[in-house]
Amino acid sequence: MTALSGTIPVFASLEGAPIALKAWILGMLENMGMPEPFLMLVSIQLSILGFFSVFLLLFVLASWFERKILARIQNRRGPNRVGPAGLLQPIADGIKMLTKEDIVPVAADKVLHACAPVLIILPAFLAMAILPYGKNMTPVELEVGILLFFAVSTATELAVFMAGWASLNKFSMLGAMRAVAQILSYELPLILAATSVVMITGSLSLTAMVEAQGGYLLGILPNWHVFTPWGFAAFAMFFISALAESNRTPFDLPEGESELVAGHMTEYSGFKYALFFISEYLGLYVVCGFAVALFLGGWQAPLPFLTFIPSWIWFFAKILCLVFVAMWIRGTFPRVRVDHLMNFAWKFVIPLGVMVLVSAAVWHLAGRGPLGWILSLPPLLIPYWLMARAYGRNYDAGGRVYRFAE
Repeated sequence: MTALSGTIPVFASLEGAPIALKAWILGMLENMGMPEPFLMLVSIQLSILGFFSVFLLLFVLASWFERKILARIQNRRGPNRVGPAGLLQPIADGIKMLTKEDIVPVAADKVLHACAPVLIILPAFLAMAILPYGKNMTPVELEVGILLFFAVSTATELAVFMAGWASLNKFSMLGAMRAVAQILSYELPLILAATSVVMITGSLSLTAMVEAQGGYLLGILPNWHVFTPWGFAAFAMFFISALAESNRTPFDLPEGESELVAGHMTEYSGFKYALFFISEYLGLYVVCGFAVALFLGGWQAPLPFLTFIPSWIWFFAKILCLVFVAMWIRGTFPRVRVDHLMNFAWKFVIPLGVMVLVSAAVWHLAGRGPLGWILSLPPLLIPYWLMARAYGRNYDAGGRVYRFAE
């Protein structure tokens, strides 16, 4: 008890540490007589530098951690040469990418070929600005934050198609078309899942959505959306669609090596290729951050006696848990076939998303209590059972037959 009582004040002092650090820097500049417009500009730059540095550090750690996880799953060691336990391997990879030759095809559109890697990484950084990282820790507070997320994410399709078309390569073009079709198909389930949360909270603000999940049922169970019938289905649908949006296994079809070499990235090398690689990881962090804000309580602690831990620590801990699950899935599931991928979106996930909206409406109108649970489950379970049977019947592989040469 003594150790815990000594730890709580330390955590309490960390709650507003990022904001206090920013205020201290601005206070020093103000004491030096800096004008107000300059202070506003510095304040904006500090916020940008903050989440820019944090997410790039998370990208470096994630690239090392994923290789370690995949190595353990596949019973091998992974990076273990550069630095202790291979921790400096991402730095070595970065140096290699920076020093590699930038090869551009002779017939390619030089301007669009150079702009595509830059354009594809911008939506992730723009979406980071509206994530609620903790109490009073939203860099840009918007009443329509969820709309901005879906608006900026549409730039990804443009960048992917620009990369494939500008390369003047058939494999790149086919990979770009496949990627655009995949992203557009799985954006609809993302929107449907987010719309269910908008219906329940009555707001498009991410901060309001997190605050609506505050409190604890019976003093123990957190009041998160994922612990409701519609919320669990919406979260599963959102996370599956997020994997497809961020080009993660088993939905990494745009760069199927056996079919399309590296897809829309085939004609890229050096740091341009690295930008595509970084954008996938940053996109995964961003969609996981939105999943946390929409369904997992955002910065809310999972148990009442853990509320002394700073809110931003809980937010990042939840993001890292989802990223770990995505890495685990990559080492477990094989890549699906492209026609199965598209059929799964249009014939299963999207119809289920419509029923999630119906279930959320029933749960809300029934009073969000025991009666809501009873009435909101049939609109989910019955269509799920019917669609699963129909979908499974169409793709029944049957028994495995072994044939041996005589």
